[in-house]
Amino acid sequence: MAGRAVAPGRLRRRLTIAFVLVAGVSAGLLAGGAAVVLRQSWLDASLRQAAADARYQLLLAGEFLPLTEQRGTELLASFEGSGRHVVLVDGPTRPSHPAYAPALGTRLRASVADGQLAYQRSAPDQRPRLLVVGGRIPGSTAELYVITVEDDIATDLGQVRTALLAGWVLVVLVAAGVGHLLARRALEPVGRASRAARALTEGLLATRLPVRGRDEFSVWAASFNEMAEALESKIADLSAAQARERRFTADVAHELRTPVTALVAAASLLREQLDRLPDDARPAARLLVGDVVRLRCLVEDLMEISRLDAGRERPNVEPVDAPALLCAIVAARGWSDRVLVTGDAVALHTDPRRLERVLANLVANAVEHGGGEIRATVKRAGALVVFTVTDQGPGIPAEHLPHVFDRFHQVDAARSAPGSGLGLAIAREHAALLGGVLSVRSAPGAGARFRLELPAHGPDGPPGGVPRPATSLDEDAEAATAGPTGGDG
Repeated sequence: MAGRAVAPGRLRRRLTIAFVLVAGVSAGLLAGGAAVVLRQSWLDASLRQAAADARYQLLLAGEFLPLTEQRGTELLASFEGSGRHVVLVDGPTRPSHPAYAPALGTRLRASVADGQLAYQRSAPDQRPRLLVVGGRIPGSTAELYVITVEDDIATDLGQVRTALLAGWVLVVLVAAGVGHLLARRALEPVGRASRAARALTEGLLATRLPVRGRDEFSVWAASFNEMAEALESKIADLSAAQARERRFTADVAHELRTPVTALVAAASLLREQLDRLPDDARPAARLLVGDVVRLRCLVEDLMEISRLDAGRERPNVEPVDAPALLCAIVAARGWSDRVLVTGDAVALHTDPRRLERVLANLVANAVEHGGGEIRATVKRAGALVVFTVTDQGPGIPAEHLPHVFDRFHQVDAARSAPGSGLGLAIAREHAALLGGVLSVRSAPGAGARFRLELPAHGPDGPPGGVPRPATSLDEDAEAATAGPTGGDG
């Protein structure tokens, strides 16, 4: 799958966090609004009660008129004895109790001097918290300020704030639990779909999703099942077509084997008599002999590919001198003047016949389709033996690189090039049987480079199981469409 992988559960965490944020912000706004409204309501009620009490106390204070020094003292003692803390201003400022003698603000004094009933509150962090309501004593210029202690209101408001905060924390915790549960329930179909898709990629084509209800996930599950059924049917059809193709290849090769053998025998006799034929018949005879040889090679390739498809081929492992085998392949086919063989003295355990088949196909491909200097090298790379065949030919176009090892694929669309298009496909099949990997790098105008990596100790490895180390094969495969060192396949 393309794109960056997402860690499992990340979306679930995001949904849970979003749910908690929405619930927390909503509960916080409600709690904060409730606290503000409740505080203002309690303070307003306290003010109304204090104002009504102050009016009544002002009327009672009128009984002490006219105010003299002694009568003022009696007024203060009377209020203090009844549990009322007051401040009398009849020139000097005299509180009824020294502990309840707040500083009277300028605005408060000015409002009272104008004959209004006014109030002031102490700072919220001041203790005790005092509400001062003052007015002029009727029939006099003296001012009386009645003091109300609001410590109980402050305590109650603190308890309300604590209760609201605890409730908010509880709401957040409940929202986290509910959000996690809902996110898990909501994303459960997504998890099932992810597991089902992974099962499909692993080849379990019978995988289906349960369809429950009529919501969007059910429609999605039904669509997924339809896709899986179509995919299973298509793969079954392709497998059947591939099996028919393989049977057809095997049948054709088997049926052609006998007549082609006869044609080869006849063509051999004809080749021996070419010099005795008339001049006008000799080109046609040479063409016939060449085509019969090509037909024999094609039938042999078809027979070999059919045996590989049938899985009847098993490697016969024995010690092999890799450089000597490579030199023998080049010399036996008359390529010594075109192919330079280099490399270290390397021994490996493999099937010499299959290795010869792979290397011969690679070198033949370079000779027939490449150009310039052709090099065949062998070297040891850890637990691997690496063969490379390079040429300086026209290279392989990028659109053909992914299909170089496909059967019957030829870069020349006109099919004018020699060969059946099976050589590299057969080479790849043999390389796989030997436990190796065959890759190619190429670019137009820069030649081609084929690389064969084989385990030095045979397809099954040495006794004790020496692991195969990491190599540059993956880099070669990734660079197959971008590497600048290839050629014509």
